[in-house]
Amino acid sequence: MWFWGSKGASGFSSSSTAEDVTHGVDGTGLTAIVTGASSGIGVETARVLALRGVHVVMAVRNTVSGAKVKQDILNQVPGAKLDVMELDLSSIESVRRFASDYKSTGLSLNILINNAGVMACPFMLSKDNIELQFATNHLGHFLLTKLLLDTMKNTSRESKREGRIVNLSSEAHRFSYPEGVRFDKINDVSSYSSISAYGQSKLCNVLHANELARQLKEDGVNITVNSLHPGAIMTSLWRHFNSYLAGAVSALASYFIKTIPQGAATTCYLALSPQVAGVTGEYFRNCNITKPSSFGQDSELAKKIWDFSTKVIDSHSGESHS
Repeated sequence: MWFWGSKGASGFSSSSTAEDVTHGVDGTGLTAIVTGASSGIGVETARVLALRGVHVVMAVRNTVSGAKVKQDILNQVPGAKLDVMELDLSSIESVRRFASDYKSTGLSLNILINNAGVMACPFMLSKDNIELQFATNHLGHFLLTKLLLDTMKNTSRESKREGRIVNLSSEAHRFSYPEGVRFDKINDVSSYSSISAYGQSKLCNVLHANELARQLKEDGVNITVNSLHPGAIMTSLWRHFNSYLAGAVSALASYFIKTIPQGAATTCYLALSPQVAGVTGEYFRNCNITKPSSFGQDSELAKKIWDFSTKVIDSHSGESHS
């Protein structure tokens, strides 16, 4: 049985912070992209990676907010290597532009942290007319990873260092729709549930990581891909919950809600810890491997969401990719 604060095989627990789990790790010479690095655990992830010497590219929707966060981090970590670049994950065009701009910088890429997300929002469509949570949480990151994969492969090959891709999922992936992924009803407003749609998008994060891990391992590529549950954290993601529910959650916060430094721990652990070298296609909680839902372990469903996502992206670009 798991208890709050109890340590797992890694030696870390729900109460471990991002600084705790990266203590003694030297990230000098590594370059990372962190999406959603201007709020919540994205800020702490960027700060701790920078603290460990990593050159962090903060991929953010609002570059003004991003610049303020960058300055805040520099005030705490003098000499930190940080860049701010614009990225709106709900827009296929923005994702393509970001990837193109990143490649044009000539920067290497060792670590990709797919952190950004929206949570349980009312039914909305993205600029590309795709349900917003699916578009932002899954599809944008799916495309971003695809477009930056060659850069990561080149970096890994030239540096002879393992690349790492980290997908932030959630235990909410267990509360997707009954069929797991509603391939033919992504945009169906009549049956839309904000919670189930969020769970669906988070399930897709797990499945994306699993299928990419399988492909890279099969091809002998030295890049790992894992997904994780950061923990329940009171951040701006909760803004779409009604005030009564948010209040009730806050009342229980002292019992199970993580602080932001604790919430960023598993992400930073997967990005930097030597303990997980070579570990791929796994789902983590509190810096320890745990099993995702049965849907989250379904390799055929993972292949299906991969093909479906590729087709959706291709239909918005007029291109065809393998």
